[in-house]
Amino acid sequence: MSYYQRHVFFCVNQREAGAVCCNNYGAQAMRDYAKERIKALRLDSKNKRVRINNAGCLDRCNEGPVIVVYPEDVWYTYVDQEDIDEIIEEHLKNGRVVERLKI
Repeated sequence: MSYYQRHVFFCVNQREAGAVCCNNYGAQAMRDYAKERIKALRLDSKNKRVRINNAGCLDRCNEGPVIVVYPEDVWYTYVDQEDIDEIIEEHLKNGRVVERLKI
């Protein structure tokens, strides 16, 4: 049994000289937002349900900013906070994959 019910990794990599990378799309801010939302919903690590972490390059730069959710091994892209809210509500809270954001 995993320590956390779900473990979420946000790529927050910043490449040099303006090369395509997740942090060009505000990945760190979206990760920080997700972490706060998880805490507000009481889904955080203190309850051993969901852990939000930074990740270095996940090597899917051309697919937009990316996150991966384990143990399901589901990869998502996102555009804004509404997309993050949908992933939190549907997948992290209710266990339903958000097909429209899946990569």
